Amino acid sequence: MPGPLPRIVRWPHRRPSRPRRPAPRTARTGSADLPQRTGAVRQTPTTAPPRPGTRKTAPVEPTAPASEPVLRLAAVDLWRHTPRGRHTLLSGIDWEVRRGERWALLGHNGAGKSTVLSLAGAVRHPSSGTVDILGRRLGRSDLRELRAEVGHVSAATRVPERLTVRDYVLTGITGTVQPLPGRYGQAERKRALESLELMGLGPLAEQEMLLCSQGEQSRARIARALVPQPRLLLLDEPGAALDLPSREQLIDALDTLAAEQPDLTMVLVTHHLEELPASFGHALLLRRGCTVARGTAVATLTSDHLSTCFGLPLEVSRQDGRWQARLTARRRPDARWSL
Repeated sequence: MPGPLPRIVRWPHRRPSRPRRPAPRTARTGSADLPQRTGAVRQTPTTAPPRPGTRKTAPVEPTAPASEPVLRLAAVDLWRHTPRGRHTLLSGIDWEVRRGERWALLGHNGAGKSTVLSLAGAVRHPSSGTVDILGRRLGRSDLRELRAEVGHVSAATRVPERLTVRDYVLTGITGTVQPLPGRYGQAERKRALESLELMGLGPLAEQEMLLCSQGEQSRARIARALVPQPRLLLLDEPGAALDLPSREQLIDALDTLAAEQPDLTMVLVTHHLEELPASFGHALLLRRGCTVARGTAVATLTSDHLSTCFGLPLEVSRQDGRWQARLTARRRPDARWSL
């Protein structure tokens, strides 16, 4: 028969002692090296309370200094691969645009003007080199947020014909083809009407886009791009296929825009010197994907530079801020131009 079970002795359980928290040290006056305790300790405000009777102002959002570039291309190369091999589109482009400057991009067909504009609009990336837009580098930034601050206007953009001019301009708020009325508040509708007035389209707000001329549609595209209040406005041949009256109305609208919004940076692509508004004070000349000249319009738009850019003997003149160019020699029947 088995004997009695051994008695189990239970020792009293002891909690492990916690280390005592040291008392917080109080920073002495004038001592910046002692750590400050955070958490439950209430922080003392660093700014003095407003005096009685003074109006409290809203905090001012920091703005970029005037010297900070809005757009910078450094040693940019761009190429694409074809069945025949690598085709170079841009080679060694260095370009810097500062806030409030207005630039013109000129060159022959296929010189790379629209390609440079696609880089400036964050539409494509360079094959090598760096592109900085509004202080953010391509490849390291959210493209959706970046494109929201850049207005891109192209004459090739399809215009919905059945929309009124006002409804078409309102689509610039959402970036959609068709309007979304539920997304437009009073402030957005007011900005749309202001953009229409700025482009000289106020009386046409209720007119259908189908009934507008090419020049009026071109100005409506610009008004649509202005509604989101971009910091950089890119204009890709807005004067293409316009007759003389429409071209002059467009140029006048761009000069008015430059006067009303002097901090808005603009880049205009064109083939013709006659399409340059007087308010555009800088120019970049391209030939076969390379830079011919860049800088102020007075120093860049010379007869020598334009002749090299277009491969023709040209004479450039300027009157009242407007430019024009004409051929200075006739081609022999047995010769061909270098372009």
